[in-house]
Amino acid sequence: MRLFIGAIFVALWAVPAAAEFKISFANWGGIKSCTTGRPNTVGNPEFVVTGLPAGTTTVQFKIKDLDVPNYNHGGSKKLKISQDGRVAAGTFKYKSPCPPSGTHTYEWTATARADGKVVGKAKAARKYPE
Repeated sequence: MRLFIGAIFVALWAVPAAAEFKISFANWGGIKSCTTGRPNTVGNPEFVVTGLPAGTTTVQFKIKDLDVPNYNHGGSKKLKISQDGRVAAGTFKYKSPCPPSGTHTYEWTATARADGKVVGKAKAARKYPE
């Protein structure tokens, strides 16, 4: 019995863990400063995508103002992506961060899909203005 349990432990230990699906963006991509509450239509920042789940064919990006979550910034764009890499700045348009006062936190969510089914989600947030 001990040998059997030991064999299972070794088998599980030898299987590499799947990488965690992550997105990141280093900055807002040089968008025009906006603090009036009236956003501009701008191109997305450059994203780095890592740990994309196996079988992924599309990734959908959507932004949310965590301080005003019901405001629609657009940016819900589905892109054909099947491997880790970068999404170039300006690939799609959305309404820029533009809090009417103070600093807000904005969160991008990337939803990976394979055969139309969600296979992973990743999030990255930044404050604006920084």
